[in-house]
Amino acid sequence: MGSKWDIQDKITANCKLIVRALRHRNYRLFFTGQTISMIGTWMQDIAINWLIYQLTGSALMLGTVNFCSKMPGFMLGPLAGLLVDRFSRHRIIIFTQIMSMLQALVMAVLVLSNRIEVWHVMALGTMLGCIQAFDMPARHAFIVDLVDDREDMNNAIALNSIIINVARLIGPSIAGILIAIVGEGICFLLNAGSFIAVIAALLAMKIRTKHIESASRSISRELCEGFTYAYQFLPIRYLFFLLWVISFLGMPYIVFMPIFADQVLGGGSYVLGFLFSATGLGAICGASFLAARSYVAGLENIIPVAAGLFGLALTIFSQNTSIWLALCIMFFAGIGMIMHSIATNTLLQTVVDDDKRGRIMSMYSMAFQGLTPLGSLLAGFLAERIGAPATECIFGSICLLGAIAFYNCLPKMKAHMSAIYN
Repeated sequence: MGSKWDIQDKITANCKLIVRALRHRNYRLFFTGQTISMIGTWMQDIAINWLIYQLTGSALMLGTVNFCSKMPGFMLGPLAGLLVDRFSRHRIIIFTQIMSMLQALVMAVLVLSNRIEVWHVMALGTMLGCIQAFDMPARHAFIVDLVDDREDMNNAIALNSIIINVARLIGPSIAGILIAIVGEGICFLLNAGSFIAVIAALLAMKIRTKHIESASRSISRELCEGFTYAYQFLPIRYLFFLLWVISFLGMPYIVFMPIFADQVLGGGSYVLGFLFSATGLGAICGASFLAARSYVAGLENIIPVAAGLFGLALTIFSQNTSIWLALCIMFFAGIGMIMHSIATNTLLQTVVDDDKRGRIMSMYSMAFQGLTPLGSLLAGFLAERIGAPATECIFGSICLLGAIAFYNCLPKMKAHMSAIYN
């Protein structure tokens, strides 16, 4: 009996450890609002991909639409990071969430009224990309303001990723069913309504106003200062190297999902939803593992393993034709993808100077908002010529090689990180 209670105590202790950031009121509000909103966001992402695929049947057009929605984040990223360092992150996020809600509402009206055209999706996607250019670095940097104890920052970042991937698990499944029954328009409408939760949570927060001393300095000087800092500090440089490889060649796997679901696996929108859900489930498991860690030291060892797992999974997935095996592979792809992302985010937040946090996190966001759509455009172009499976195989293999290269750089990185851990 004693051993049974010991096991139960350990399970309870681990559960408390995983959610310890929720003891902070502001973070609880953020967690609740974001969970609801992100489910709607993933529903919209699936609906857009399926809508474009139904309208055009083109892999290149899928990549082009993704490019239009993300490229503004790459172009506006440096400016967005500077504004996040200069002004209230709280107010910036409230504004971006309101604008995102309006964008989703317009999409819903166009689809439900049967007036939607490809150029509408591209234009509204570009608008959303501009909004997210400011929203993403602000949200990443804002997490630090939500927890009073810096020791809970690693857990808060991991829980934030769990939010995204619980939504990745639930949202696509709901979207797949709704698309099959009532069409894409309801997904956009539900997404617009989901923003009410996060906006209400943000308005209920009590955030201490911080004095910003850099508001009168030259914009160009501060931008150059951020890029120079990122390049000269070796750990940040190595982290960005692998992040850019994964973002450019790994993350565009999303573009191929409708093609694999329909042409390779022989399913429909419901298979597409299941594939994303399997990825989300794997991501939740990976994020939960990292959330239970109470220390940052050692994350640099996890990064190449996680990135390698992601690249290997994509390579194997590209050659598979079984639905059940595909779901299993994407589960492991989700584990690798999210563990690499969380570990990279956490290390960046740990080593960066606070007055440069917004600029560094904007560079982190630029990898997803800029390099991912560029990779999506390249992916669509190659898939039209050599096919989606061959393109995915090449991309996954290069991600695996990038992870190996990062692993070989670990000794130099650890030498610089030791001063931070001690």
